[in-house]
Amino acid sequence: MTRKPAPSASEPPRRRKRGFETAGALLAGALKAPAEKRGFGEAKLLTHWPEIVGEDIAAIARPVKITWGRGFGGTLVLLTTGSNAPVLEMQKDRIAERVNASYGYRAIAHVHITQTAPTGFAEGQVAFRAAASKAPPPPDPARLARAMEGVDGIEDTRLKEALARLARNVLTPRQT
Repeated sequence: MTRKPAPSASEPPRRRKRGFETAGALLAGALKAPAEKRGFGEAKLLTHWPEIVGEDIAAIARPVKITWGRGFGGTLVLLTTGSNAPVLEMQKDRIAERVNASYGYRAIAHVHITQTAPTGFAEGQVAFRAAASKAPPPPDPARLARAMEGVDGIEDTRLKEALARLARNVLTPRQT
């Protein structure tokens, strides 16, 4: 039997072939230090927030940090807008219950709600989902009719429809 010689100190170690890895596995190391800095032992609460608490709560609140006291269970700090704080206040027990269920033990004893503007300050900039925007108003019919005058002579129906869409898009007022 022959043995392979041990690699010398100057040679870089050979990389193992591991095949495909999930994005979560690739990012786990990078997310661990910032998450632990904020009290999150696992980044799971940050990365799977909507699945843990539900889409309705996740749309109006974000977890900021977990503080640990001397007693059992920590305090989860949530960031929300001022108008949504009363809604979250009534659901504190439900939020703590769901978070504890995801951890598998009573990790959270209290939930603290912090209010901010929808586009908070440097530390708490939170992008809450905006309400669905209204459809833009239709273009002025007289201007649209003038723009469509030259389209009548075109025989290709697809080109005619494309030009009509272009005229509507150009003449539709934009809300800025």
